[in-house]
Amino acid sequence: MYLSRIKHWVRKNKLIDLMIDVKLSMRSKIIIAFIIVIVMMSLLNVAILYSALKYGEQYDTIVSNITTANRLNGIVKNQIDAEMWDIVAGKIKFEKGRQYQIINDINNNIYRIMQNVRTHENRVRLDVTLRTMSTLTKYVDLMGKQIRDKKTVKENEKVLENIRGVSSLVEDNIQEFILYEISSSETIKTEIDQNIKRWVLTNLIVLGLVLLFSTIAAWVISGSISKPIRELYKMTKSVAQGNLDVRVRSKSVDEIAHLGMSFNIMVQKIKELLEKNKEEQENLKKTELKMMQAQINPHFLYNTLDTIVWMAEANKSKQVIEIVRALSSFFRITLSKGKDWISIRDEIAHITSYLTIQKIRYRDILDFNVEVSDDILDYKILKLTLQPLVENSLYHGIKNKREGGTITIRGYKGKGHKIIFEVMDNGAGMPESRYKEVVAELESNSKELIFKESGFGLNNVHKRIKLYYGDEYGIRIKSELNKGTRLSFAIPLEV
Repeated sequence: MYLSRIKHWVRKNKLIDLMIDVKLSMRSKIIIAFIIVIVMMSLLNVAILYSALKYGEQYDTIVSNITTANRLNGIVKNQIDAEMWDIVAGKIKFEKGRQYQIINDINNNIYRIMQNVRTHENRVRLDVTLRTMSTLTKYVDLMGKQIRDKKTVKENEKVLENIRGVSSLVEDNIQEFILYEISSSETIKTEIDQNIKRWVLTNLIVLGLVLLFSTIAAWVISGSISKPIRELYKMTKSVAQGNLDVRVRSKSVDEIAHLGMSFNIMVQKIKELLEKNKEEQENLKKTELKMMQAQINPHFLYNTLDTIVWMAEANKSKQVIEIVRALSSFFRITLSKGKDWISIRDEIAHITSYLTIQKIRYRDILDFNVEVSDDILDYKILKLTLQPLVENSLYHGIKNKREGGTITIRGYKGKGHKIIFEVMDNGAGMPESRYKEVVAELESNSKELIFKESGFGLNNVHKRIKLYYGDEYGIRIKSELNKGTRLSFAIPLEV
């Protein structure tokens, strides 16, 4: 019942929302609540301790005053009267008596007691006692004068009686002071008992307030933690269902708010990556379509068919069979039932068919070598990766060199679980300026594919490799004018 009422009150007053809006970290909020509890308990204990010390000091003062006054009560009557009797009886001389020393000690003690007296009535009593002591001193002086004047014993005894009467008054005053101080001590004891009751009651009230505050603080702080977490959980479920437009909104600056900001950044990154991936997939589809169009280039097909017709008319049946087989193999692998990945064995067969056709067409200027390790033939490669590079070497290297040249294709296992491919020619090579332009194109971050009627293009193959295998992959080029060009790239081992 108690907790349910507190929860209802917390919700009604929107304390959790107020706590969330406080521009403090969760650690700071907890520490502040803890400090408030400590301060409340400390103030109560300090007040109790102060009161206890105050009453204890007063009680000790009263006890000290009573002890001192009780000691004086025995000195005034006994010692003064006895000392003055010995002087009158001639036992000791007046000048050698201790009467003045006794009076001074009594006066000093009364002054000391006056400094610690709490009530006005007792201070008045002590003041009267001091004046009585002054009268006593005068009678002692008179006794000394009469002794010096050698008065009769009877006259001296008369003064002695006065001294005894005054000392009795002093004793009575001190006795009254003691009785009143005892009464005061009883009053203080009663006050202490009453204060102890008040302290206990106050302590219970403060403990109740501390318990109430602690309960509210615990509920509010835990609510300020759990509520944003529940909101974050809802956002996470929404993201899991595909909604990437949700964002966590928080007015606070605590750890949960930072978590919400990190969540927003993560969702935004996921959205960007998905959009980027979607764009890349669309580019890949366009690439494959253009690749197919480039491979089924009507000029290449027309030229090959013209070559077949020409050889057939020349009765070169063996060459006709060879080129038709090569053309059939070339287009069969080009289509490959729509698959994007083929074995390296098929990729090598594809470029071999292509070069076989081109060698028959350019028999006087083209030769080629295929040097591929047998241990990599069963690994997978992205279809139509090598053919555009070979075509580049033929049309930009070999054909531009009068005496022709040789294209060499190599494939082997490299370091780091990679397969290395190299396409080299000893053709015309590139001027320095053109070589720098090609390198700059390859190193650019643009992912837009550029298609030409003559073929797929070196730069497009480079971007296609990066799209499929990752940014750490791509074509490397080395070229020197009149010496040739070397193209190389690596792919990961994939069976």
